[in-house]
Amino acid sequence: MHVTVHHFGVLKDLLGASASALELPDGATVSELLARLRGGPAAPALSGIAVSVNAEYATGPKVLRDGDEVGLLPPVSGGASPTAANGHESSDKPSPFISLTREAIDAERLIAAAKRDEDGAVVVFDGIVRNNTRGRMTLYLDYEAYEEMAEKQMSELALEAITRFGVRSATIVHRLGRLVVGETSVLIVVASAHRAQAFEASRWLIDTLKKTVPIWKKETFVDAAVWAAGEPFPAGIAVAAAEDRHGA
Repeated sequence: MHVTVHHFGVLKDLLGASASALELPDGATVSELLARLRGGPAAPALSGIAVSVNAEYATGPKVLRDGDEVGLLPPVSGGASPTAANGHESSDKPSPFISLTREAIDAERLIAAAKRDEDGAVVVFDGIVRNNTRGRMTLYLDYEAYEEMAEKQMSELALEAITRFGVRSATIVHRLGRLVVGETSVLIVVASAHRAQAFEASRWLIDTLKKTVPIWKKETFVDAAVWAAGEPFPAGIAVAAAEDRHGA
């Protein structure tokens, strides 16, 4: 059978292409696919990655089928939560808004659009490109994403935040492409009747996005360019070493 393997972040550089075709025996698993790649130039970077099959996270035992789209996902760039409050005060249905864009993010417009008369608070997280990382001067950043999967993950996060924290709406917009110092890379806007839930939902959204949504950042400094080291994937997403070896 034939599958298409998509490479992201540092793996794209190591393998020299954004995608490749691979022929596998019928019934092959994700673990067997990774074993096939372990002898190549990307082998050191395969430790700790996650894998998607048809834009859904998958583990080692997942059986592949002819025509599947497999993503090799290095760690992405970048407290206990209360349950949703009872007696939600708004009659509106949950209203998440998510977007990936290559245009400058218009924060003022998005904040204004999020507000309703019943809201007592709007909390904004505006992530911007700073001029240095660990003392190295930054020239610009390049963001890329597994776009189909990222949009789905962002939508699921926004809906979960609304349910989990009892907020009325959640907006997540992430920029792709090249960004210079001072530009907004990600904007999160949470609207709620009460400030506590809005603060908690905003913090949970950015922290979870940075661990699970397949978006990668390449940093170009005055002396080098590197893919930003991401946080380890949460348990249940990362393909563990034992899974790689044994498919179990």
